[in-house]
Amino acid sequence: MTAAGENYDIVVVGGGLTGACTAALLARHGGIEPQRIALLSGEPPIVGGVGGADAPPELRVVAISRASERVLQASGAWQRLDLSRLCAYERMRVWHESGAATGDGALCFDAADIGEPNLGSIAENGALLRACIDSFREAGGALVTGQLASMSIDAQAAQVQCSDGSGMTARLVVGADGARSLVRECAGLTARTRDYRQQAIVATVRTGRAHENTAWQRFLRTGPLAFLPLFDGSSSIVWSVDEALMPQLHDCSAAEFNQQLEAAADGVLGATTLVSERLSFALRSVAAHSYIAPRCALIGDAAHVIHPLAGQGANLGLLDAAALCEAVAQAGVQREDPGALRLLRSYEQQRRTHNLFMDAAMSALHSGFGVTRGPAAWLVNRGLAVVNRSSTLKRAFARQALGTAGALPRLARASIA
Repeated sequence: MTAAGENYDIVVVGGGLTGACTAALLARHGGIEPQRIALLSGEPPIVGGVGGADAPPELRVVAISRASERVLQASGAWQRLDLSRLCAYERMRVWHESGAATGDGALCFDAADIGEPNLGSIAENGALLRACIDSFREAGGALVTGQLASMSIDAQAAQVQCSDGSGMTARLVVGADGARSLVRECAGLTARTRDYRQQAIVATVRTGRAHENTAWQRFLRTGPLAFLPLFDGSSSIVWSVDEALMPQLHDCSAAEFNQQLEAAADGVLGATTLVSERLSFALRSVAAHSYIAPRCALIGDAAHVIHPLAGQGANLGLLDAAALCEAVAQAGVQREDPGALRLLRSYEQQRRTHNLFMDAAMSALHSGFGVTRGPAAWLVNRGLAVVNRSSTLKRAFARQALGTAGALPRLARASIA
């Protein structure tokens, strides 16, 4: 543990993927000496991989867009991954439960249609996290193991107190400590929270039919079900269901779960076999009213949480990391304090509008696809069919999935060593 009263330019609070990537980016592209940057992580990082090359996929995986891949390359993390454990997905197939996966109302995006090799990659969360932390430490950053207890801010610096009694000061504190962010609370920043009254089950399954390097998603009245392709031929599922249904899915036998999962997927991938434990988490939307305060900036889940139906949560956090690094680097060019509110506003202006748009879009999709009968269901299928027949609309949606649509931070626009 770092000595009490250690002084830094920047302290990143939160050792998850977004926080670790932010620390690595700042150390390599922030224009600040790496040893002046600290990453406060609640748990010691795992050194090396969890298992050997033949180990089963980690339970927690994330869909990494092209823009996020570029951010991770800039952080020095992507190059450290075992590429054989990534699964590039070339297609996405989306359909409503009132139609069929192969029907006219099913929407299919193909990377080949937009001249891309794939639409993104499914990567193991733990492997990404370890790669980011290793890159940060190799660059010279300070990894501090501990829990945030309190934080106070004055005109000169932010004071960070850890639960073991040690402390740090910083010119800028970055809150990457999750949806229930203590940094956000200590900085006096508020957030709007909305409960979807659903929970998501995450598990790994094997299927009777090959996943075809395709991400499959069926929208049900009780919530969306997604199959994400994994490198060993298995699939990661994210099954969002109403809270009332959770006990019977989480606690039933594996055989019962397999039957219910296959029915929910309409048998599109054949018989399903559970090959992991089942994890579950509550679904809610969180949107901070402001991302910044003097000497403080929020990123990732501390600033925003959206419904996981499009798998965009991690990608939005990585774009936050790139935009904040850009703002800090600009402060260095202008010889200004990285915690100056004027400079932090450029970060907030770039990211908050985009994140609010994505939150609204995911909420609208969740509500719109929740209908299964009557005219509303017909309109949903009709809308999917219209998009499917329009190459222009399909390209636009595919670009959105790639993460390359709209204004992007510099580190997300091109590969940077």
